[in-house]
Amino acid sequence: MRRMSEQPARWTQATVYADMWTDPDNDPRDGDGDGPEGELATLLDFLAGYRMTLRMKCEGLDAEQLARRSVPPSTMSLLGLIRHLVEVERDWRSWISGDPVPKLYGVKDADFHGAVAEQAVVDAAFVDLEREQSATDAALAEHPDLSERLPKDGIAVRELMVHRIEEYARHCGHADLLRECVDGRVGQ
Repeated sequence: MRRMSEQPARWTQATVYADMWTDPDNDPRDGDGDGPEGELATLLDFLAGYRMTLRMKCEGLDAEQLARRSVPPSTMSLLGLIRHLVEVERDWRSWISGDPVPKLYGVKDADFHGAVAEQAVVDAAFVDLEREQSATDAALAEHPDLSERLPKDGIAVRELMVHRIEEYARHCGHADLLRECVDGRVGQ
């Protein structure tokens, strides 16, 4: 276990605001012009932003750093979050179709034991995440009416979209802290 004195110093690439990940002018999440029009477009824009934020939190790290556990007793890691979100995307498809989608990584892995420091595991997790996000996006695209009720517990498409945003936003907060533990990089 690392001692507090062994923690990495805080750092950022931003030069304008020292507590930001990147300068606002260079932030790929900030589009030019007006924001999206309409409720669905707004929800999709927020989801895309949080997905990009999560990827940004993982950029530039090797397999060991991505699999590194946070502060004990937590077993969370950045790689564990990625793998968790793969399974969550699959679960959401079950909500949409009403048919269960089997776990990709086997039994529920709340302790992230499968998130090991092997490059093949890391590469597979990012490929899996992209594939599962695309599959869930495609399944939801068939239900553009935000008030439509889906088979799983009669949840409305709108509620599922908000839940998706909430899930990514919450885990981006975890990723901020995890990344700072790995190399001191601060988030925004």
